Amino acid sequence: MNESANESAWGEAPAWAEAERNGSLWPGAPPPSAINPWDVMLCVSGTAIACENAIVVAIIFYTPALRTPMFVLVGSLATADLLAGAGLVLNFVFQYALSSQTASLVTVGFLVASFTASVISLLAITVDRYFSLYNALTYFSEKTLRWVHAMLLATWGVSLLLGLLPVLGWNCLERPASCSIVWPLTRANLTLLAAAFLVIFALMLTLYFKICKIVCRHAHQIALQQHFFATSHYVATKKGVSTLAIVLGTFGASWLPFAIYCLVGQREYPPVYTYATLLPATYNSMINPIIYAYRNAEIQRSIYMLLCGCFRADAAYRSRSPSEV
Repeated sequence: MNESANESAWGEAPAWAEAERNGSLWPGAPPPSAINPWDVMLCVSGTAIACENAIVVAIIFYTPALRTPMFVLVGSLATADLLAGAGLVLNFVFQYALSSQTASLVTVGFLVASFTASVISLLAITVDRYFSLYNALTYFSEKTLRWVHAMLLATWGVSLLLGLLPVLGWNCLERPASCSIVWPLTRANLTLLAAAFLVIFALMLTLYFKICKIVCRHAHQIALQQHFFATSHYVATKKGVSTLAIVLGTFGASWLPFAIYCLVGQREYPPVYTYATLLPATYNSMINPIIYAYRNAEIQRSIYMLLCGCFRADAAYRSRSPSEV
């Protein structure tokens, strides 16, 4: 990797500002002579993320039948990923065209809030999946809807708070020695975010194993009863669990390298290490809509109708179990 690829944009301070660092533009610095290819890849990734998730958000918003608790959480995830993709594009624009201290703080806060909302939304979906199986008889009730709304409020409230921290003063603009591998976040701030991610990932794994236990118990009951409709329900439940396994596997593979590097990395390390772990993390937001679009029959049908020009907001849909999502 040549030096021009290491001197870059998002996440590091420039060599002319600190001799020991190769990295991003400080506010008010002159624009770089060449565009970093890593920044181009992040911008392309952000564009793809925004486009994919915009379709999911539009489908859920304009289809009344998809406003069940589970799809509300899916919509929250798609919205968070949409904002994250837009944030990556804006970050590229601000770095190379409109560089300023205010723009840098707002952009990094926006990205922190968006990606945090995406991660917490995945946790909320996992919690919803667990309760949909644990309390299947009472899942479709007003209590469930209130619980979903409470999770949404907590998700976006916490995400907004974490995103505002750099803007409100928790940054390293005045204290360069406290900078982390992601400029202008302090090492303490980035450590908090990484630790929170690991806790969320551990919670998701715990819930997933509990879901697997419930499915195994259902399978044992089905084997005893030999009931056709129960078998059909079990097949639907297996599909839901397999979807969750794919989401969790993608989630861990995408975010774990970056989270671990946030804990062990030092600001003096070459920026290429930050980019090499950050870029795969963005792929999680790119893969999420693909999973839901291609594995859920109702979203597939809505997309097909939209592309064919025959989309109707009042189209009838068969009510489906949350386990089928």
